[in-house]
Amino acid sequence: VDFPILCQTCLGENPYIRMSKEKYGKECKICARPFTVFRWCPGTRMRFKKTEVCQTCSKMKNVCQTCLLDLEYGLPIQVRDTGLDIKDDVPKSDVNKEYYTQNAEREIGNSDGTRPVGLLGKAPSSSEMLLKLARTTPYYKRNRPHICSFWVKGECKRGEECPYRHEKPTDPDDPLADQNIKDRYYGINDPVADKLLKRASTMPRLDTPEDKTITTLYVGGMGDTISDAELRNHFYQFGEIRTTTIVQRQQCAFIQFATRQAAELAAEKSFNKLIINGRRLTVKWACVCSCSDSLLSPTALPPPPALEEDVPTNYFNLDPGTSPNVMNISLPPPPGINPPPPGFGAPMFHMGSMGPPPPMGMRPPGHIHYPSQDPQRMGAHAARHGD
Repeated sequence: VDFPILCQTCLGENPYIRMSKEKYGKECKICARPFTVFRWCPGTRMRFKKTEVCQTCSKMKNVCQTCLLDLEYGLPIQVRDTGLDIKDDVPKSDVNKEYYTQNAEREIGNSDGTRPVGLLGKAPSSSEMLLKLARTTPYYKRNRPHICSFWVKGECKRGEECPYRHEKPTDPDDPLADQNIKDRYYGINDPVADKLLKRASTMPRLDTPEDKTITTLYVGGMGDTISDAELRNHFYQFGEIRTTTIVQRQQCAFIQFATRQAAELAAEKSFNKLIINGRRLTVKWACVCSCSDSLLSPTALPPPPALEEDVPTNYFNLDPGTSPNVMNISLPPPPGINPPPPGFGAPMFHMGSMGPPPPMGMRPPGHIHYPSQDPQRMGAHAARHGD
């Protein structure tokens, strides 16, 4: 009785809070017995909250004293009991309820306080549906103030000093607008639970790829706090791990198993259920494109590109059928020079791997050259004898 039984959301994000305590301040809304009431503010611009049920009723169902959501999964009691296949047996009449509560208090006193009592203590430890729906992080928006009724009517004169929210109210026909604390506790006609159960029935499933050579799993949404050792500590229980590849830029990783059987077991046990360091991770089969930037998995790599020495060097965009050794290019004569006489053809220039051009005297007839390059001229002959 020195401290209430609360969830992280109701406590708020501030680690230092001040609570007021009033012994036997109100009666429990379930068993109608007086109990110690705690009142506190969970944070800035949040509404004051208080305990609604006694600690005995809270321990019987393992729920928060304020929001009446399960302390382990953060889900309504109806969803939890459906996932664990538990049938509620709490009586609702006054006499039977008092007798049931006294027996529950005796059982709680004889236990160590670390495990739930009654049918909940005998239920299986976890459920696949509950692990998929469980909330892993606090939802502090639930602590926001109520909507200002004067603002809705256009009569609020407080402005920014108003402690209530100036927002449009929800649709009155919305099922979530009509919630009852007793229906939440007994797990009947809870609109939030009905919404979650419908979501569970339509959740996606992980299909096993037909290619039996794929033994790699894609893990997404890692953030910057999850290390390679933490991934191995979780996935090593399913079988031998061949390699682990972490891509920090994409905040994802690839876990390659040695066998297909180990990969299938890891995918089945981790899909929509893997939580490391408070983060819910996405687990899928690795494919050609698992990351948003077309990151390739280790099991589906593309063929390596050809080496540079193997790539043909076609710098002039020539036809592959043309012989690379000799190619004739016809050029028009320079300006001021008469074209060659008929029969000699156009001037020929040799390109390719034929070696250096032939000497001047051995060039084909009709070749055009400047007079200064003629070896028969006097200047050239004299220069040769001068040497």
